[in-house]
Amino acid sequence: MKITILCPHFAPDTAPTGEVITQIVGELEKMGHRIHVITSLPWYRSHAVELEWTGRLISSEKTPWGKITRIHPFASKNRTNLLARAIAFGAFSCVASLVSLFSRRSHAVLAMSPPLTLALAGWIAAKRHKAPLVLNIQDVHPDAAIETGTLTDERLIRLLKRMEIMSYAKADAVTVLSDDLRNRLATRTDSESKLRVIPNFVDTERIQPGNRNNAYRRELGLTDETIVMYAGNVGFSQPLEIVLEAARYMADRDDIVFVINGNGSRRALFEQAAEDLPNVTFMDYQPQERLNEVLAAGDIHLIPLQKGLSSISVPSKLYSILAAGRPVLASVDLGSEIDLVVTRSGAGRTAAAGNTEEFIATLSALIDDPHGRAAAGLEARRFAEEWLSTAAVAETYNELFLELQR
Repeated sequence: MKITILCPHFAPDTAPTGEVITQIVGELEKMGHRIHVITSLPWYRSHAVELEWTGRLISSEKTPWGKITRIHPFASKNRTNLLARAIAFGAFSCVASLVSLFSRRSHAVLAMSPPLTLALAGWIAAKRHKAPLVLNIQDVHPDAAIETGTLTDERLIRLLKRMEIMSYAKADAVTVLSDDLRNRLATRTDSESKLRVIPNFVDTERIQPGNRNNAYRRELGLTDETIVMYAGNVGFSQPLEIVLEAARYMADRDDIVFVINGNGSRRALFEQAAEDLPNVTFMDYQPQERLNEVLAAGDIHLIPLQKGLSSISVPSKLYSILAAGRPVLASVDLGSEIDLVVTRSGAGRTAAAGNTEEFIATLSALIDDPHGRAAAGLEARRFAEEWLSTAAVAETYNELFLELQR
C-alpha cells in the first residue's frame, strides 16, 4: 500500500511527535508499505531551521521506504506571538497541500494535528488521491490553548472550533491517544464510530534503563545527589511554577538538585524566577542519541500539566520515562489517563493538578523512599515492555488503513 503522511516533525527533528511518527513509519516499512512523508525542515530545537538545512524552501530525499519532502516551517523565534505562529502553521500547511497535489497517488492519507491547519491539508491530499483520511490527534486544539489562557479572543476561538469540527467531519477516522480524549470528542464528531483509541508508544529497544552515574550527570557536576528532573517543552501547558516552589521548599537540602532540561516560550521566565535558587539547573535540549543518558540521570521524573489539560493531551515523554525504568511524579487531573497509567502500572505517584502542597509532600515522600523508587522503576519498565510496543501500535494503524480500503 502507498501511504501519504503529513506531519509537523520527522527525524532528525527532535519534537516528541516527530519521534512517534518516525517510529510508526519504520514499522510500516517492515510491513512492505511505500510511504511519502510531507513534513517540515528540522527546526524544533531552537525554533529556527537548523543550520545545515537553511537556504531552501523545500527539500526532497529518497529513502528505502519511499520519500521525504521537507518544507520550510516559516517559524518565528517569538514563541509567544500567536498571530505569527498561526501564519507559520497556515503557510506550512498550504505548501504541504501543494506538495500532496503533485505527488503520486496514495491509497491512504494520515495527517497529524496540531496544527489544525494540517488536518485540512490532509483532507486536500485525500481528495486528490481519492483515498481515506486518518486524522491523528496528539493534542485537542483549540482546547489546549484555551485552557492555558494563551487564546482568549472569542472570535478566533469560534473560528478554530469551526475548523476543528470540520476537520473531524472530513476525516474517515480520527485516532486519539486515550479514552479521555475519545470521550471529549464524542459530541464533536458527526459519527462517534470514527473515533479510535490508539496510544502513542515507546521504542523499548532504543530506550532502556541505564546507569544513573553517566556523562550527563557529570556534565551537571553531580555525583550521588538525587536529581529531580523535568525534561520536555517549557511552555504554557507546563506549570513549572510548582517545580520551582518545590525547589524553594527544599533549598536547604544539598543532596537534592532540580534539573529542567528543555527549551520553550516560558524558559526565560522560569530562569529569571529561579535566579536565587542554587538547587535548580537549566539545560538545553540534548541530541536524540543522548535520550537514554538524560532519562537515566534523573532519579525522579516530573510530568506537570495545567489543570484541565490531562484530558486533552497525553505527553509522549511519559512513555519514554517508563521505558527508561524511572519513577514518575505526575501533577495532573486525577482520574485522567496519565493518572491511571502512573498509578495502575505502579510506576510512581500523582498529585492533583494545581495543588502545590500535595505536589511537594508527594515529592518529598518519593525522595525519602529510595527503595520505593527502585521498585517503581522496575514496574515502569515492565509496563512499557508489555503495553507500549512500537510494533503493536503500528499494526493497529495498518489494520485501520486496510479496514478503510474495504
